[in-house]
Amino acid sequence: METNALPKYDMSDNPTNCCPKFKQEGWDDQELHFKDKLFLKAKTRSIFHIPINMGSVYRKTLSDIEESHAYSDENFIVMSYDPSAWTGEHYFSITKDVPGNEMVTMTGDFLTKVFEGPYKKVPEWEKEMDSFVKQKGLHVKKTYFFYTTCPKCAKAYGKNYVVAVSEVQ
Repeated sequence: METNALPKYDMSDNPTNCCPKFKQEGWDDQELHFKDKLFLKAKTRSIFHIPINMGSVYRKTLSDIEESHAYSDENFIVMSYDPSAWTGEHYFSITKDVPGNEMVTMTGDFLTKVFEGPYKKVPEWEKEMDSFVKQKGLHVKKTYFFYTTCPKCAKAYGKNYVVAVSEVQ
């Protein structure tokens, strides 16, 4: 895949008017290459890795991104990582700076794998991702997760797809 390119996230099939139905084609077993790729970093509070303010943080962050015209269907992913049981970090891909928010850039090589199931399986998926990466002769530096739908939409669609995105070396 081209540097800083992401697989297409199809926003057109959105019967809930919240999260679109995730189409996994193009997302599984992809190599992503970032060079100074721009992200907005947001933080959530958690209790034992269960976010308690994710909805309000996502609403505000997405509103800020839209108001700044920094959003693109061709450049959409939110990569989440829990540095502790009490905090979540979320990296929203953007096309330009969004005033009043923390901007970060990422450079590196990443591998993706699509999983389906309840959120509680994340620790299991992280282990599967480690094995997947090792089979390719690489080492995981850090794994992020792209939660493609909120819990309400996952229930409505009957599927909960989550994309593991591992930075590799």
